[in-house]
Amino acid sequence: MENYDVKDMNLAEGGRRRIDWAEHEMPVLRLIRERFAKERPLKGMRIAACLHVTTETANLMSTLHDGGAEVVLTASNPLSTQDDVAAALVTHFEIPVFAIKGEDNVTYYKHINAALDQRPHMTMDDGADLVSTLHKDRREMLVDVIGGTEETTTGVIRLRAMAADGALAFPVVAVNDAMTKHFFDNRYGTGQSTIDGIVRATNILLAGRNFVVAGYGWCGRGLAMRARGMGANVIVTEVDPLPALEAVMDGFRVMPMREAAPIGDIFVTLTGDINVIDKNHFELMKDGAIVANSGHFNVEINIPALEGMAKEKRLVRPFVEQYTLEDNRTINILGEGRLINLASAEGHPASVMDMSFANQALSLEYMVKNADGLDNKVYSVPEEIDRDIAQLKLEAMDVEIDILTEEQIAYLNSWEEGT
Repeated sequence: MENYDVKDMNLAEGGRRRIDWAEHEMPVLRLIRERFAKERPLKGMRIAACLHVTTETANLMSTLHDGGAEVVLTASNPLSTQDDVAAALVTHFEIPVFAIKGEDNVTYYKHINAALDQRPHMTMDDGADLVSTLHKDRREMLVDVIGGTEETTTGVIRLRAMAADGALAFPVVAVNDAMTKHFFDNRYGTGQSTIDGIVRATNILLAGRNFVVAGYGWCGRGLAMRARGMGANVIVTEVDPLPALEAVMDGFRVMPMREAAPIGDIFVTLTGDINVIDKNHFELMKDGAIVANSGHFNVEINIPALEGMAKEKRLVRPFVEQYTLEDNRTINILGEGRLINLASAEGHPASVMDMSFANQALSLEYMVKNADGLDNKVYSVPEEIDRDIAQLKLEAMDVEIDILTEEQIAYLNSWEEGT
């Protein structure tokens, strides 16, 4: 193959071994791949995927490939690519990949456009950069696209804004909205992998530290839970009264960021919005504060403002940039403000991504079958797909549940019986 751009093809063998390791933890996707290989529901479909290039994503790509699709993969974040996996996908699966860990912004969009050069019928996105580029710069290709899927909260927000403006040119399934995605991927996956990324980057002890979680959505809930489990004193900041109230009831301290800034030791943003930690917060932070992001884009921390405040910047550890301010306080930014769980760690565990990527595969199949009847808007994953995935995951875990009797079903469907 010549249609690819990866760091080093000599890494392919190691990447293949890690892909196989992850596959063992993804039984639901494995069952889907076996069916796809027999039925070929995606035959003839060209799919452009803009996702984190990880071992779990590799197993999704091979599932789509076995389902008959022509797949091309590009990175959805400049620091999330696992270079050995990218090489293995090209060498062992003959899937074109355009992704190099640490690529600059120019290369990042060059790779996105290389994926779009395949003239996709369907898109798979993680943050909506692929769809956004397609709509802004490659509109001549929209005529070929029948639909797409979106993996993240941030991407769904962008796509719903496009749909509200009448700008979205094809239907998209919001995989992030599936219960088997955000309940588990966002809460347990982000919670564990973010802690993993912070500890790998810094090697600090979390116990006894003031750990500030900005945003109490599903990702924030998971991180707050895990940080408390590691012995940290967790503080939550929010702008929405409902999750803020939930955080209080869950036993966390809740306050504005301006009050958390002087007392926090570690700060992590997970909101999907810009400048959640801003100049006025940096001005209040204690010496040695550690600041990280686990939201999709690197805009949640106002790094340009910090650059303007700093008299010196140096790399003190891999993925740790230390900014020295005029008063000699230091602030440490992890992973350039990008997803710390993928910048310095390996992202979510495969057993969690098993459900997320099962949703991706089945949503694409649903899209192929139903594209003619769908409008240009954002759809939720059909409930039957969500429940089927949950049932398959339980079976893979050797967990049985009760089944309603005919009498119970009749009672639930009746309005006449009471006490």
